[in-house]
Order: sequence, then structure tokens, then C-alpha cells
Amino acid sequence: MAIITISREMGTGAYQIADEVSQKLKYTLVDGARISANASKYGLSSEMFQMVDEKPPSYITAEDRKRAAALNTIEIILLDFARKGNVILYGRGGQDLMVGCGNVLRLRFIADFEERVERFAEREWIDPDLARTMIRRSDHQRGGFIHFYFDRNWDDPLGYDMTFNTSRLTPVSIVESIVAAAKDPALKEAEKGVTEVIDNAILVKKIETALLNSADLDYRPFKIVVDKGRIHLSGYLASEDEKKYAIRIVESVKGVKKIEEDIQVVNYKAYKDKS
Repeated sequence: MAIITISREMGTGAYQIADEVSQKLKYTLVDGARISANASKYGLSSEMFQMVDEKPPSYITAEDRKRAAALNTIEIILLDFARKGNVILYGRGGQDLMVGCGNVLRLRFIADFEERVERFAEREWIDPDLARTMIRRSDHQRGGFIHFYFDRNWDDPLGYDMTFNTSRLTPVSIVESIVAAAKDPALKEAEKGVTEVIDNAILVKKIETALLNSADLDYRPFKIVVDKGRIHLSGYLASEDEKKYAIRIVESVKGVKKIEEDIQVVNYKAYKDKS
């Protein structure tokens, strides 16, 4: 059940390579279109998907928390596909989402900036100056998403197993390299325990999503540790009532068996009102 993740700069031609690899390996390519097609099954609208996809989240207002919950839902979709194995997770921080899974092949695609501009302008039939602006914005947004959401530098080479410069290598050679790497026996040997890791990650995301979607809870992200249905929560809330309410929400999530908590009550709202 090998899992391939792809991180890409806009205009590198990564999608065509990912599509070719998926066909050769008979893997499922989980891209934006596939996520969008499955979104309604998870209660996520296409409009909200487009609004939050690969964008840094915020947790300040109730509307912010709804968007953060939608981002969590995207991750649950990715994790559900990953659990089945033989998938390519295209973008959306897949390499960071799958931390703890040894059977993941993490790929990165880069290319010369002006070459990316030329490719993107030709593909979209747009002016090169507009293509430059769009690519810079995309790089900034994707890099910001990884930095804010996963606390990692998007360009850090240690975050990837293989990096391909599509300005230097042909698609054919890149595809052959990826197919060979995906068949490495080490990935097969690392599959043990991966299903449990993914199940724990899914449950964490479901708990976070339930808390974020509560209109009556001024929730800031907890530290949530899951082990076979046993949950440990730590964080801060403004009152004992909110703490009890948060625990009830977590108890209602399917798969939760036992809860231990270290939630501190701090009346930060009073300080906020005085500031």
C-alpha cells in the first residue's frame, strides 16, 4: 500500500508526470478534481473547498474556524484515500500529513522561474506578465500554507526523498525514476503499522473538525494525542462550561473510547476585552 506524495511549484509540469506515473503503477491520483468530486460525501461544499484549498488557516473568528474545519475535512479525504494504499496525493501538504508513515515516497518538483512562466502562459493562453504574477502568488501561498499549517519550510530538501528539476530532466526519465523508486522493497517493508497511524490521524482530524465546527465554543487548537481510541487533550479554554462542552463534543465523535484531559481554564477573553 505504497503512498506517493507530490509537492510542486506551479508551471513545472508535475501534473502530467503524476498522471503518467499513476497509469503505469495503476495508482489512484488524488488531485483537486478527485477531492472536489468526493467533498459532498464529507459535508464539504465545492465553494468552501475552493476557498480554503492550500491556503493558510486562521482561528480568530467563528468564520475562520469554519474554514479551518473545512481544511481538516480535505485532510480527512486525503487520509481516507491513503488508508487504501497505492495512491498519489497531489499537493496539499501530503508529505507532511503522512508523517509517521514509513511507506511514503515524498517527491518535489521544481524548475527555473522563467521556464515555469513560459509553460504556464502557453498552457493557459495568458500574458507572460500575468503568468509571473500568478506563479509568484501561488509560490507564496503554497509556501505559506506549509509553513503556517505544518511549521516547515516548503523548500527544505529534507522534507522530500526525491527532487526533480523539470528544466533539466525529461518527463520520461522522471517517470521511470519514480516508478522504480515506488517499487523499492524498503517501502513495502515499512507498511507495518501504517494503517494504525493513519487511523489515529483521521480520528485527530475528526475531533478537531467537531471542535472547530461548534458555534458555541471559542476554540483554539488543542494538542490531541490518539492511541487506539484513547484520547489525550491539552490546551486552553475561557471557562469551565466551555471545557465541559468541549469534552462532550469529543465524546460524541465516533471512535473515541476514553478521554484524558489537561485543559487549562484561562479567562483570556477578559484580557482581550481590556486591550
